[in-house]
Amino acid sequence: MSAAENKELVDRYIQEVWVERNPEAIARFVASDYQRHIAPRAPALNPESQIERVKGFGAAFPDVAIVVDDIIADDHGASFRATLNGTHLGDFAGVPATGRAIEVHLVDFMEIKDGKIVAQWGARTCGTCCNNWAPP
Repeated sequence: MSAAENKELVDRYIQEVWVERNPEAIARFVASDYQRHIAPRAPALNPESQIERVKGFGAAFPDVAIVVDDIIADDHGASFRATLNGTHLGDFAGVPATGRAIEVHLVDFMEIKDGKIVAQWGARTCGTCCNNWAPP
């Protein structure tokens, strides 16, 4: 795919999955052997576990909003930089709801083949995320 097509694919993915809050849409955008790498020592997630992860995030932060700052693409994939904001209103990662606001800055890299995302790596800075959602 061209850089423009890959950029459009990632933009549609973000819009449908995060903006429109439709985690089930992930299945349309990723390959059957997709791997979502979330941490260096954690096992990669497959499509189904990524859908469940996004559902869990949406349940814990039901007012989540994403602002995409950049999408940069080439013929092999795309990267995006974005900011997530929300309020911690449900259990997440073993932490009960705190009612506190979070802000998470994201940088994700996506490998794309034949019109599908085959791998995704993400980095985030959680200054207000980790500090605000933890119980006092």
